Amino acid sequence: MKNQDQISPLDNRYNQKIVKLAKNFSESNLNKTRFKIEIDWIIFLTTQCGKKFQPLTIAAKKNLLAIKNNFDEKSSKRIKKIESKTNHDVKAVEYFIREEMKKYSNLKKYEHLVHFALTSEDINSLTYGVLLRDAKDIYIKKFDSLIKILNLKSKSWSSISMLARTHGQAASPSTLGKEIKVFHQRLIRQKEILKRIRTLAKFSGATGNYHTLYLADPSINWASKTKKFISSYQVEQNPVTTQIEPHDGIAEICQCIQRINNILIDMNQDFWAYISNDIFKLKLKDGEVGSSTMPHKVNPIDFENSEGNMGISNSLMGFFAEKLSKSRLQRDLSDSTVLRNIGIGFGYSYLGIISCIQGLNKIQPNRIKTASELSDNWQVLAEGLQIVMKLEGYENAYEEIKNLTRGQNLNKHSYLEIVDSLKISKTSKNKLRKLTPHNYTGIASILAKNKF
Repeated sequence: MKNQDQISPLDNRYNQKIVKLAKNFSESNLNKTRFKIEIDWIIFLTTQCGKKFQPLTIAAKKNLLAIKNNFDEKSSKRIKKIESKTNHDVKAVEYFIREEMKKYSNLKKYEHLVHFALTSEDINSLTYGVLLRDAKDIYIKKFDSLIKILNLKSKSWSSISMLARTHGQAASPSTLGKEIKVFHQRLIRQKEILKRIRTLAKFSGATGNYHTLYLADPSINWASKTKKFISSYQVEQNPVTTQIEPHDGIAEICQCIQRINNILIDMNQDFWAYISNDIFKLKLKDGEVGSSTMPHKVNPIDFENSEGNMGISNSLMGFFAEKLSKSRLQRDLSDSTVLRNIGIGFGYSYLGIISCIQGLNKIQPNRIKTASELSDNWQVLAEGLQIVMKLEGYENAYEEIKNLTRGQNLNKHSYLEIVDSLKISKTSKNKLRKLTPHNYTGIASILAKNKF
């Protein structure tokens, strides 16, 4: 099937942007990971689990590792063909390994150890643990690129004063850099949370009680032994489960990505508004079209695209987090088809990050507009007026300044008239005379440049 014939935009329109994620969550990699875990389990049993399991000879181990390392596209297709008969994906992997082992005479006596004492969910939970571990690395690497761009822009634009808006109305000024720094800091916090979330797996059999392993050798602490095996994949063991690992760790990952999405939607909408109000200009790109009928248009399409993709990811991640943490009694299979789609939730968020990066690389501050907005709104200094009056002991300073400024549009002249009319000290008046909407930014520029 050609890319353009596939149903999802992730597989056609956007497929080149998400190659690493797509390969990670592909059916082929899913089966390849299962395949490797099954073989590693044979090696683990025969080297670290006592006398009940006949040790592998050097030659046998070499052949087993050769099977493990020779997995290719042909292997993947063979597993799918076997599955068409078994109607069970993990069992298909098991049968394929048995087929491969039959090719070596010295592996025949170890065939019974393929999928020994395991349920399919043992293999699946560790497989998805590995896939999610790697997906996090791919995702965070791209996420880091966005965070670095925000950091650079917050520093570069740390001293560009701008009119802030609360409730959409003129408010105490800030700087472009500091407002970007807000998003930078929010995203850093979520990145650190995402990095700390460990994927979980279980290896405890049919209903989570290590029945068959205990039956094989009751002298072994199987909870401890399987923890060692799972840890070798940099995945954390959940020792107490039903037949399935409850997926709470997956829910945590999904919810963290939802928060990242929401922060970026918030940022996309803010930048869209800034562009709409000419606070930012968009750089022109040769050959790019803004409108099919209005030739003058330069649209903030990257921020809009990012917002839309983040919304799709949010819907999916929210469903995954809610659905996957529930399972009837000791097991139901409704999580299986859901887990197969988790890469799509990652994919749309990843796409949103790429679009956001593209948008940020196209914007440039419109210094003329930011300066004129500030010059047209001297009333935003009313906050400073009432504070200086309070410092001199005026109990009703707020009310007095409110009567003089609320709903008014002040200019430099009318502002200075108010300053001169106040019954405050000469020192305070001089302080207020030096105040302008351009320099009344507090420590915004310091906040924009500082590392927290």
